[in-house]
Amino acid sequence: MTSNLTLALLQLPVGADVSLNVRRAVEGITQLKAENPELQLAILPESFNAPYGVEYFAKYAESIPDGATCRALSRLALQLGLYIIGGSIVERDAGKLYNTCTVWAPNGSLIGKHRKIHLFTMNIEAAHGGGVQFDEGAALTAGSELTVVKIGQHKVGIGICHDKRFEELARIYRNLGCSMLVYPSAFCICQGPMHWELLQRARATDNQLFVVTCSPARDNMSGYVAYGHSMIVDPWARVQREAGEGCEFIVEQIDFDMVEQVRRQIPIHQQRRTDVYAKARADS
Repeated sequence: MTSNLTLALLQLPVGADVSLNVRRAVEGITQLKAENPELQLAILPESFNAPYGVEYFAKYAESIPDGATCRALSRLALQLGLYIIGGSIVERDAGKLYNTCTVWAPNGSLIGKHRKIHLFTMNIEAAHGGGVQFDEGAALTAGSELTVVKIGQHKVGIGICHDKRFEELARIYRNLGCSMLVYPSAFCICQGPMHWELLQRARATDNQLFVVTCSPARDNMSGYVAYGHSMIVDPWARVQREAGEGCEFIVEQIDFDMVEQVRRQIPIHQQRRTDVYAKARADS
């Protein structure tokens, strides 16, 4: 089993024209594959095909897998012979809306569909009135299933943005054999400086695996401003690559042998005191 994986993060701008947003993604991945024939996986941002906001979710929702965005990603995966983690789109199903990430195999088939489990709720108070509020749950329904996909021979756990705040989800993915976690993330600018890198490095060091995030490019004129700074964090919790704020593509090779090296050298999961934890839960 080869230990190396060449992946691309596409930190793309997102506007109100869905066809333009999807075309940018298709053209960007096509360009990167032409320039990097070894490319095996392309990752898109959360809400890459339409504006992110409660007021937009119903307007831009599509069905999966037969909506226009999914058809474009399926064709592209087949045409280029690579995996695509399709960021996320708003999915309409049986009268409900979900924030959903699709994963496509090199043969064009849908191999994973992750509905965001933890919907983003924020109510940050300002010192002198105002503040920032946001509630995905006002329009979206939370998912209830974990999503593990095989990228080549490696297991990858999928989350979306706010999912990465929940360490138990990442730990379960680790226990299921994942060596990388991928979170398409339109993380907001008000939290980004405090928690963006911190959360990714925390999930990486807790579970001794790669953590990868892909953000939309920052647009300071939009109603919801994404932080940017798409990132790859290695199992030592070091930032291996980081984008800036604007439109930017990253191509990077990661070595999954590092996962086993770290777990062997610092065997924290072999030292877990499940007996102590069980007693504490029983006593609480």
